[in-house]
Amino acid sequence: MISRTFSCLFLPIVLVSLVGYVCARRGQDVHCGACRALVDELEWEISQVDPKKTIQKGSFRINPDGTQSVIEAPYARSEAHLMELLEQICEKMTEYGEKIDPTTDRKIFVRVLSRDGKKMDASGINTDGEVTSNLKFTCERIVEEYEDELIEFFSHKRENVKDKLCSKRTDLCDHAVHIPHDEL
Repeated sequence: MISRTFSCLFLPIVLVSLVGYVCARRGQDVHCGACRALVDELEWEISQVDPKKTIQKGSFRINPDGTQSVIEAPYARSEAHLMELLEQICEKMTEYGEKIDPTTDRKIFVRVLSRDGKKMDASGINTDGEVTSNLKFTCERIVEEYEDELIEFFSHKRENVKDKLCSKRTDLCDHAVHIPHDEL
């Protein structure tokens, strides 16, 4: 009788724990996917800026000798450029869909629209509004919470930004060691 009572009490605890684990893992998958998509979108947007485009930096005050201490700097990767990008970059999340990676059984997010707006093969990819709005909302939260880190990372060209930012700096992808760099 005691073992039956124990199993009746123990089974719900195990089920609640298992459901909690699955939900937490799925939530982390969305955070990781949003971070990785965000990095891809920022890198692509930065690459589209004309390298000749510049912005004036420095003080706009007039020195005692009548000159100004203003210099021309590349616009791409400038703080002004990055702030502008961060304001609108999460809108790109509507161009993504969700699928389950068959080897890891985790959610991954892939583009379903090419950068020129053409539909790509979306077989096996969930593109419903709830998926895209959740990804967009998560992206916006990441931008809000990690704005300084994003600006720091993108102000200079770096290698493996997805891993360094999404895994090491923010812990949004603690499982990302096994995600290929070209996933998105």
